[in-house]
Amino acid sequence: MTARLRQVARHFSSKMSDIHLYTGATPNGIKISILLEELGLPYKVTAIEMTTNTQKEPWFLEINPNGRIPAITDMFTDGKPIRIFESGSVMQYLTDRYDTEHKVSYPRGSREYYEVNSWLMWQMGGIGPMQGQLNHFNRYAPEKIEYGINRYKNETRRLYRTMETQLKSSTSGYLVGDRCTIADIACWGWVTTAKWSGVDMAEFPVLDQWVKRMLERPGVEKGRHVPSQHSYEVILKLSEEEMEAIAGGSRQWVQESMKQEAK
Repeated sequence: MTARLRQVARHFSSKMSDIHLYTGATPNGIKISILLEELGLPYKVTAIEMTTNTQKEPWFLEINPNGRIPAITDMFTDGKPIRIFESGSVMQYLTDRYDTEHKVSYPRGSREYYEVNSWLMWQMGGIGPMQGQLNHFNRYAPEKIEYGINRYKNETRRLYRTMETQLKSSTSGYLVGDRCTIADIACWGWVTTAKWSGVDMAEFPVLDQWVKRMLERPGVEKGRHVPSQHSYEVILKLSEEEMEAIAGGSRQWVQESMKQEAK
């Protein structure tokens, strides 16, 4: 095989995919469907019903041993299936392999590449866990513990301020460089749930503008509704009493799931 033919073969092997997304309508879940839509990649979807613990069934644990969504399977370049789990890892895999035109990424080794990775890891270790804990204590705990609520609300607000400051200094309106990247996509779903978490976006006007700017992107608009309708606009219209009533419907499942995982 000539060098040119080998180059063509590598090109097409990098493009061939058989992506199957296993996901739910959560801030972490919609990261991947939004990214897939931004990249224009075909994919199949299996909605994981977390209230019935589908994510704990043996077949799913073969895809993600940690029993969490999202995860994907794909056909790798060697022609064999590959599994990728943890949302940040999935995002890196998809951009490394398929975003050859750098629509939502930067060339590996560039300054911007490492800056994007820094913000991606920041989200994975910051907003996700901290706001997730805020949601738990504020919505799903069997009793209101003010220390826990205040601890995680203030930490979430601090992280929002970090984003607010970064976006103020941005000339593009996005977190890194001159384009929307996986750093923005990773953070977006969490920030859209600010009201549900009890965080007032009036404190973060630039961040709020960024949320709306992202909504104007066709890939974001389509991907956020996978596997079901995204609730951003609905939540904005809800009163505190209505949100409490909705949370009450999930509280029992959350507590029961915690008991099962503690065994």
